[in-house]
Amino acid sequence: EQLAATKPGRLHLRSQGSYLVLRELHSWEKDPEVLSTCQKLIQVLIGDEPEAGMENLLEVTIPQEVEQRLRDLDREEEEQRRKERER
Repeated sequence: EQLAATKPGRLHLRSQGSYLVLRELHSWEKDPEVLSTCQKLIQVLIGDEPEAGMENLLEVTIPQEVEQRLRDLDREEEEQRRKERER
């Protein structure tokens, strides 16, 4: 995920066919955490490039309420994975 945070990193991942590898991995992977990471990385790779000045995703300022919502979603996702593991 760190490599996909910068525009040069995303361009490199795309040029090496990483999307195809991730798509294949996602089709057979069983671990929910790995699947979640694959999905997020695929979204970054197939999405539009951020506007000028926002190319490095690690340096983008996220409004506090959006950051809190993202943390809540991550927590909900982790809780769902925990429940699935317990079954």
